[in-house]
Amino acid sequence: MMIIWQKLSAKRLTMESKRIFLDTSAFYALMDRSDSNYEQAAGLWASLLEKDLYLCTGNYVIVETMALLQNQLGFEAANLWYRDVLSLAEVLWIDSSIHHLAYELWLSLGRRKLSFVDCVSFMAMRHYKVEKVFGFDRHFAEQGFEILRF
Repeated sequence: MMIIWQKLSAKRLTMESKRIFLDTSAFYALMDRSDSNYEQAAGLWASLLEKDLYLCTGNYVIVETMALLQNQLGFEAANLWYRDVLSLAEVLWIDSSIHHLAYELWLSLGRRKLSFVDCVSFMAMRHYKVEKVFGFDRHFAEQGFEILRF
């Protein structure tokens, strides 16, 4: 594991086109050098931090990421991610209306490969008007979001 982040300046841009949603797939790739997306994730992450963009993620993504990191890389990796990486993003807290809309979307799509957390992320992104995602899950593109590439 290599530390590849730095603290953002206090200034954050809030224009809609400058908002980036951070997905579990990106967080995991940043923390695991053996992940097939690590190089792309590291390059894009550095670019995003350099541009001082508004980075956000959902509280459901936090739970998913912590569980994945703890299971795959250990407690210390999950704790390091929570302390140092997550602190660079704003957390979008999901309320009951977004949760219920996500459930309806998940139910209507009925696909085993589409997680409930993904559906919550889609609904949160629509609610908060975030159009771009840093992640490697093709389901975001299928839902009309732009997946950033390095």
